[in-house]
Amino acid sequence: MEPVARPVLVRAEPVVTPATEAPGSRPANGLTVTAVYHLSEAGRKASLLAGGDGRAVQRISVEVPANRLHLVSVNGHGIARLKLRPRYELDAEQQVVCIDMAPIFDHPPTIDELLRQAARNHQLERAYHAKRTIARDERSDTDRVRRTEIALAFLADKSQRALVHPSPTPRRCYLATQYGHLRFDRVIDTGPARDVPKEALRRFRADVKANRERRARERAEHVRLRDERWATMIVWVNEHGTPDQQSRLNARLLPPSEIKEAMADQAFRALSHLPRYTHDGPEHLRVHVEQWLGRKRERISESDYMVFGHQVRTISDRQWAMLQEMRAAVPHAHVDLHLREFIWRRDPGVPRISQLTAVATTKVGAVVLRREYLVPEESNAQASPVNGKESALSHS
Repeated sequence: MEPVARPVLVRAEPVVTPATEAPGSRPANGLTVTAVYHLSEAGRKASLLAGGDGRAVQRISVEVPANRLHLVSVNGHGIARLKLRPRYELDAEQQVVCIDMAPIFDHPPTIDELLRQAARNHQLERAYHAKRTIARDERSDTDRVRRTEIALAFLADKSQRALVHPSPTPRRCYLATQYGHLRFDRVIDTGPARDVPKEALRRFRADVKANRERRARERAEHVRLRDERWATMIVWVNEHGTPDQQSRLNARLLPPSEIKEAMADQAFRALSHLPRYTHDGPEHLRVHVEQWLGRKRERISESDYMVFGHQVRTISDRQWAMLQEMRAAVPHAHVDLHLREFIWRRDPGVPRISQLTAVATTKVGAVVLRREYLVPEESNAQASPVNGKESALSHS
């Protein structure tokens, strides 16, 4: 497809409105219009030699016959101008281009020359707009083919969905494509593209219904598990709880957290000699940073550090022996070693500190019980380099 010149917005030149004449003074077979053109330096010199004003922009009144009024344009203020701007010319490739400028002459033109220039401009303008119309039609055809291909692919693939924001309606929907977001309208589009909004709305409503049913199932499952856990805790309190706990349970004043804590005490009684882990890592990190930097810090915020927890990848022989002892003490529970690292963000030079714990989990009915214990110091390995920096083990 041949290149098309970019359209140019025509701006009206300020022209002094001619004085209103009596209806009888205007010629019956023509129209007096304003012609605006430019003079080059040579043209300005010629204008001065001919007794003119020698200005670059010339405005003159021209009498246009009635049979040539197609060479005249009239704006909304009723000012008639000869069609000299914008001017249309042929470039080196014989393509019509639009230039937002009045014609330039090297000599003061005659009335006939201005009329010939306007006539040529009129012919080229028609060719210019005709070619733009063809180009627009070609782009419309290309867009129509592309939209048809996208529509057929959407209708054939049941997994595709329209954009949910804005949500599809019976008339229109939006599809995310490689060309961007495309709107499909049942009233405007033709062919398969007309069927896209209806199918998109059907799939959207089906998804909404499926999501509603899924959430209802999940909620029912959560309610079932909650009731099952509560039933398990009620049975445990009636069998193993203290009289005070049983009385508060009957009065519906016993918190579930207290019941789970008592159940964990019973399930992990064999590990009661081990120190419990408390979430005091930030305080240990504050003390560590003060010792390392030699500056007092009143407090630290969550944005000052980062916690990275994971299962240990390697353990020492003492740690392995301790892990086996814990597993033997509570065979019904799952016991693993867990490493929690605290990284100081404000200064990369401060080495990270780590806390090694043993995590024991078990399940009583539907209730999951969990306890975390600090690994005794004699079972800890020595500080090991992490990412080129020494990691200090912190314990309480």
